[in-house]
Amino acid sequence: MISIVDDDQAVREAIQKLVRSMGYDVCTFASAEEFFESSRMHDASCVITDVHMPGLNGIEFQDRLLAKGNRVPIIFITAYPEESLRIRAMKSGAVCFMSKPFSDEALVGCIDRALNAP
Repeated sequence: MISIVDDDQAVREAIQKLVRSMGYDVCTFASAEEFFESSRMHDASCVITDVHMPGLNGIEFQDRLLAKGNRVPIIFITAYPEESLRIRAMKSGAVCFMSKPFSDEALVGCIDRALNAP
């Protein structure tokens, strides 16, 4: 199952539609907190998350996952690319750090990398 965590409903729905078209099960969450409260949290084989969200931002979300011992592959998406955040996310094990808008093909490539990571 692929989890999508983004406060923007339109983005969540667009990514959900793309991921479902690839044949994957999808769960969407409006916030990192909603993800952590979900009974499906441990079912995620990949997480696609926004960097800038109310409450826990994407980087804090990644930090909390790692602190819990959860090393699920993460794909970051952002409308505000900051090099320092990209470096931090990638050093902490992110698979991709993509700037919006991005192509479906780019996201599909990141998902393939995430699901086939060693």
